[in-house]
Amino acid sequence: MTDAKNWKPATRLVHGGTTRSSFGETSEAIFLTQGYVYDSSEAAEARFLGENPGYIYSRYANPTVGMFEQRMCELEGAEAARGTASGMAAVNSAIMACVKAGDHVIAPKALFGSCRYIIEKLLPRYGVESTLIDGTDIEQWKAAVRPNTTAAFLESPTNPTLEVIDIPAVADIIHEAGGRLIVDNVFATAIWQSPLELGADVVIYSATKHIDGQGRCLGGIVLSDEKWIVEEFHDPFKHTGPAMSPFNAWVLLKGLETLSLRVERQTATAGKLAEFLADHSAVSRLIYPGRADHPQADIVAKQMRGGSTMLAFDLAGGKEAAFKFSNALDIVSLSNNLGDAKSLITHPATTTHQSVAEDARLELGITDKTLRLSVGLEDPDDLLEDVARALESLKG
Repeated sequence: MTDAKNWKPATRLVHGGTTRSSFGETSEAIFLTQGYVYDSSEAAEARFLGENPGYIYSRYANPTVGMFEQRMCELEGAEAARGTASGMAAVNSAIMACVKAGDHVIAPKALFGSCRYIIEKLLPRYGVESTLIDGTDIEQWKAAVRPNTTAAFLESPTNPTLEVIDIPAVADIIHEAGGRLIVDNVFATAIWQSPLELGADVVIYSATKHIDGQGRCLGGIVLSDEKWIVEEFHDPFKHTGPAMSPFNAWVLLKGLETLSLRVERQTATAGKLAEFLADHSAVSRLIYPGRADHPQADIVAKQMRGGSTMLAFDLAGGKEAAFKFSNALDIVSLSNNLGDAKSLITHPATTTHQSVAEDARLELGITDKTLRLSVGLEDPDDLLEDVARALESLKG
């Protein structure tokens, strides 16, 4: 068989990390087990001492979860990974593995509501200081660094306004301070952006999104170098228990097989919708990373291989127009999820970012006018017609 190091991403997504049992199954096996049996008490002792490799308990590791982790490592170019029960479990466990009381974390203000809660509200409870900045301003990253800065966390593109942050520049700043850079790569996906190659130390995903991409299950993953995963991340992970379900890992493995096909199709359709919305009189602002008018178009060109399945736009009529438009859609569903085969729309100010203070939302450009659209796999012409018809309803 061809050396996996030479495989293209689409091949890795189908074959990477596959381990077959003695039955020689084609599809990956689901090891729905909590624990494992040892040949002897001596063998159990050796296993717990780490002298004899193997499985101990599925909260620590599981064969099906292991296949998912390995496949993601091959796609991402990471040395090691751990699957988690959800994307937020991945975010929280990755950050917590980097800090202790007295440390300092930097993050952009533009974050998903739950991520911002961890940085802004949860970390201070444990004696960890945090500074929120404009992530697109490199000078603010430099100014925020302190002697006790041990980590930085960012999303790029951000949720929901699709700001793109210069990952290599931020990585240089954080590394000079002796810290680790954690990047949430959900909006870009591993198909369009490779944060580890850009200088990030840790990459996290909500596998719930594009990796499953079909609305079936929750999951997350943390990827990094083997030394950090083994020495810093694994013990807090195994003792606090945010482990991924083996069944969910199997579902996510099947999702990975079609990830590139889905993301490429969704991105192409998102680009068409962005072109249409940008020229519509009812739209006062359109943000899409694949367009030349994106505020960070130069950075997009430098670090992303494609646009996104996501776009954001403001409707001139405010919240009333945003609600009326969303309610008038037929094909596009109202949901706060994203990265799904079905197109989904949400009003961030009243859903995903409702917990963020109003002044903070407005500072980020998340107004009552703002809508976030996750583009699915429907026929592009049908989606365009659905969106156009809903916009027409605003005239009535």
